[in-house]
Amino acid sequence: MTDKNPEAALDTDNVPELLAILPLFDATLFPKMVLPLVVMQEESVQLVDEAMAKDRIIGLLVSKKPEKVSTQSKKDLASVGTSALILKMAKSADNKTQLLVQGIGRFRVKEFVGGKPFLQGRIEKLTDVDHAGTQIEALMSNLVGQFLRIVDLSPGLPQEIGQMAQSISDPGTLADMIASTINIANEDKQRILEILDVKARLEQVTKLINHQVEVLELGNKIQTQVKGDMDKRQREYYLRQQLKAIKEELGETDEGTVEVDEYREKIEEKDLPEEARKEADRELNRMAKMHPSSAEYTVVSTYLDWITSLPWHDSTEDTLDIKKARKILDEDHYGLEKPKRRIIEYLAVRKLKPDSKGPILCFAGPPGTGKTSLGYSIARALGREFVRISLGGVRDEAEIRGHRRTYVGAMPGRIIQGIRRAESNNPVFMLDEIDKVGSDFRGDPSSALLEVLDPEQNNSFQDHYLDVPFDLSRVMFITTANILDTIPPALRDRMEVLQLLGYTMDEKLKISQKYLIPRQRNENGLKSSQISFTKGAIKAVISGYTREAGLRNLEREIATICRGVASQVAEGKVTSFSVTIDDIYKFLGPVRFTSETKSRIQTPGVATGLAWTPTGGELLFIEATAMNGKKGLSLTGQLGDVMKESAMAALSFIRANAKKLGIKENFYDELDIHIHVPAGAIPKDGPSAGGRCCPLAASRKRCWLPTVPASRKSSCRKPTRRIWRIFRKR
Repeated sequence: MTDKNPEAALDTDNVPELLAILPLFDATLFPKMVLPLVVMQEESVQLVDEAMAKDRIIGLLVSKKPEKVSTQSKKDLASVGTSALILKMAKSADNKTQLLVQGIGRFRVKEFVGGKPFLQGRIEKLTDVDHAGTQIEALMSNLVGQFLRIVDLSPGLPQEIGQMAQSISDPGTLADMIASTINIANEDKQRILEILDVKARLEQVTKLINHQVEVLELGNKIQTQVKGDMDKRQREYYLRQQLKAIKEELGETDEGTVEVDEYREKIEEKDLPEEARKEADRELNRMAKMHPSSAEYTVVSTYLDWITSLPWHDSTEDTLDIKKARKILDEDHYGLEKPKRRIIEYLAVRKLKPDSKGPILCFAGPPGTGKTSLGYSIARALGREFVRISLGGVRDEAEIRGHRRTYVGAMPGRIIQGIRRAESNNPVFMLDEIDKVGSDFRGDPSSALLEVLDPEQNNSFQDHYLDVPFDLSRVMFITTANILDTIPPALRDRMEVLQLLGYTMDEKLKISQKYLIPRQRNENGLKSSQISFTKGAIKAVISGYTREAGLRNLEREIATICRGVASQVAEGKVTSFSVTIDDIYKFLGPVRFTSETKSRIQTPGVATGLAWTPTGGELLFIEATAMNGKKGLSLTGQLGDVMKESAMAALSFIRANAKKLGIKENFYDELDIHIHVPAGAIPKDGPSAGGRCCPLAASRKRCWLPTVPASRKSSCRKPTRRIWRIFRKR
């Protein structure tokens, strides 16, 4: 440790014109102020050693570079600095030198001089430009007053430093002392160091200290508010602990206190929306006042379970890989090009515009065409959770919106239940069989679905049980239906309908080979080497044993064949079996559906029509016969009004054109005519069915019998001739 008497060296006259320059980083020294320093660079240590061997006076210049480098040029250092006297110096074992320096005066570097490992500069001593008068006194008084406020607001500053500021009479020294004490940027301190005019220096320090006072007062205000909130919480905590201790002493231990605390922690962790948080806190406060044996206690507990288990902010990240999604859809389903294309378009829009509101898709088509399984594939392609609820037979509005908590056994509706089960606020939500929703005195569920399936409204869906809004706008809703006629128009208008038509023979063949046969083979414990189907056998099953637009019955028949083969393999009769057309009869019995088209269309008095059914298209045979009678027309076969009118129009056409057709004009006076449609007990009606069966179509000269091949040379007039041919014979 080196310590010499420094009093004589603090005079600016003792500062030499050639000074060793020590760069400063993140610090500024003012004249007459004291500053501790740590020197680590080898050149700087050598500078200190040489100064200690001489007069212990060095020059301190602030470096403009943030990083500490061993070499400094003139442009790296400020031009104005402070000459300083080394008061104390100590060296440590790790080659660090600790200094305590005191400022002497300001100087400006005129030029840097080489010849040493460290920097040297030829300097010019700077003196303050003093002012006197009441304005200087006022500036000093204001500065001291503001500084005393900073001392009061800053617990890290001792009160003695305020008294020291009051004892300083020199305005320049006062400004330097306050600038070195307050918490301001190093650049601001250097700017003050370079101001030689004492009045301007006081004004600049006043601006900085006023800003510092505002910051400290605001911080103190915030601290007071936070402390007040903490004091309130601590007071409540102490009171609860005291209440708990009193109850324990009285033997009235409240078992529900632990449960209340658990719910309070869940509410804090869940970060509920503001409205849900208010409702949860209100119910929790009610619960805290109840005894656990109370019936209402269980009701409140169940409600808090629901509100703290819903995924208010939890969501899954969408997988917006278009190629991967297309691959998944093609793997899971054969055909269905239009629904697949629409799903790919939805993913593309979400990728380009993540905040877009998705459509409400409705897959409409016959049973067994893959509507529900397509929803599973969409969820897998998006990487979302999948939720399915069946609406078939739902007649109570509370199934959708939930029951109010005033009812015994109240629960949220199926929508909220599905969201909780998915543990995500953006699942793929399938509403199955939406066309089978009913209504009765308990309300209309389809009306409740109007809000659920409207992207403009479902961001604030309010379940009757929760009684707080829940955001459903991120959920992708998909509905399925067999027919659209039973869906209310307002609900149908909210959905984008995608028709899934029935499969053709070729599509059923491909699906059987790719999906149905491998699945049934695995479910019945068979290997691919133990059973195989020829194309002819599959086609025979499709045409002779199933009559449907979908694939469910086809899969059942394939399962029957697989079970038959499995029994033979298990008995050891065969090791492998190839199912051909001749083998179908052994497993499935006689052919159930035979085509009578060829024999029927060649019979006089029989015309062919087309009909639409939910399971696909069908041929209708319209039979007409005449018998002796008096102007009678009988219509049978469950015909609707439109088809009846078509039959009457056909008779009127024949009577009006009897001469052209070669029939007696008064043939109707002696005949009764019977028209019959032998298509079972299925009601038939509608403009399409009526137009197809009406012989007037012949006069329009457009073929309404596309099922008859052109090779048979049938014309548009031929079906009409079959009807009136019987009249001609009479």
